[in-house]
Amino acid sequence: MCRHLAYLGPPVTVASLVLEPVHGLLHQSYAPADMRGGGTVNADGFGAGWYAEPGGEATRFRSAVPIWSEQSFPDVARAACSPAVLAAVRSATTGMPVTVTAAAPFAEGRWLFSHNGVVRGWPHSVAKLAAGLPVTDLLTLDAPTDAALVWALVRHDLRAGIDPAEVLADVVGEVDRAAPGSRLNLLLTDGATIWATTWDHALSVRGTADTALVASEPIDHDQGWRAVPDRHLVVATPGNVTIRPLHETGNPA
Repeated sequence: MCRHLAYLGPPVTVASLVLEPVHGLLHQSYAPADMRGGGTVNADGFGAGWYAEPGGEATRFRSAVPIWSEQSFPDVARAACSPAVLAAVRSATTGMPVTVTAAAPFAEGRWLFSHNGVVRGWPHSVAKLAAGLPVTDLLTLDAPTDAALVWALVRHDLRAGIDPAEVLADVVGEVDRAAPGSRLNLLLTDGATIWATTWDHALSVRGTADTALVASEPIDHDQGWRAVPDRHLVVATPGNVTIRPLHETGNPA
């Protein structure tokens, strides 16, 4: 399983979230605490996305190599300073390609997205869901992977103007019905709000008056972290974190 995080608050460097914390994504990439049977390391690429200005389009750095061996990323991460960041390290599902385009975050305009988990029975289990997307979306998938298809499903509904919380809940429900046993921790931000789901995998959140931080695993020993219950939706902004059952949003059941 992959590991991911999203941050909102006063501008910080990408390095301060990803590389420098005692259990940041760099450490989680080779010493994750909770993979739940989904591998032992996250060595199949990584990525980080951030915003040069509030309301602007996202900028990304992605790589197909392990985060610990990418020599140029530390300099970029120390220089990139932003009030909103989404980053992930990848553990590819067996049989799926290890390419730059398969690494999260996936992006369009102001949106950044990551999927931590697996779609069971891929690709046959979700063929009917894929058939409901525009042909051009299928022809231009970032990669032939379950995460890229989940992003295409999410993106399609976001383009239609549907509330992001409802989008994530509906996509989780649709994929789970088509592919029971899937793990569907989804993470989305537009640079102003974080939306996230827990579905058979771990997630923690830490909020203060001026920050919001959501991560697969706590990145430090701060006592403010709290675990998000399974099958719940998180909506977080600085100073306000709400957590509610997914069945109360959208139609996941």
